Amino acid sequence: MDQAQDTLKDPRQDPLQIPLIAGYNDNNEPVVEQVTVVPVVAAGQPPVTDATALLSKTGLEHPGEFRLSKSPAFIRGLAADDRIRYPVDNATTYDLLEHSGNLSIRVFSKHNTEELDQALTPELELIDGRIDISSPGLLVYTIHVSIGFQQIEAVLNKVLAGFPDTIWYYGNVYDPEDGVTPLNWWQDIAQSV
Repeated sequence: MDQAQDTLKDPRQDPLQIPLIAGYNDNNEPVVEQVTVVPVVAAGQPPVTDATALLSKTGLEHPGEFRLSKSPAFIRGLAADDRIRYPVDNATTYDLLEHSGNLSIRVFSKHNTEELDQALTPELELIDGRIDISSPGLLVYTIHVSIGFQQIEAVLNKVLAGFPDTIWYYGNVYDPEDGVTPLNWWQDIAQSV
């Protein structure tokens, strides 16, 4: 990128890393995941360009709004493009303001996921899914709920049948507290499609 283009770049579009609490360990200490977000700037407000400033007294008094760039690996209830307010004074450090309509799918394996990635990613891309995180033992995908749970699950189950010791979960479909109660945020989206 040349210097003229760089000076015209809108800082509101620059991604930031913010720490969100994914849960608590056995010692009741927070487990933190760094999440990539893009600031959502309301008219008349300056853009957030420094994530550390958010944790200052001023940042806590005036939290910012952000869109997640990727589905997180461990934070339940969120997916790529969801809109959140951060920081806030609660157990998760954020408030979910709007679901994007995307599903977060987390695939865990006891084995290296390179071969699994090569098999699963193209299949999910055929139904408009995308990979957000690829690491040994973990793959995270984002796919819009309008594709349909049945179609998504059929692809996942077909491919994962060839990979023992591998399991997948939705990251934002069930209540983070009990893990079984559907959140049903997709009902309005499904009716409008």
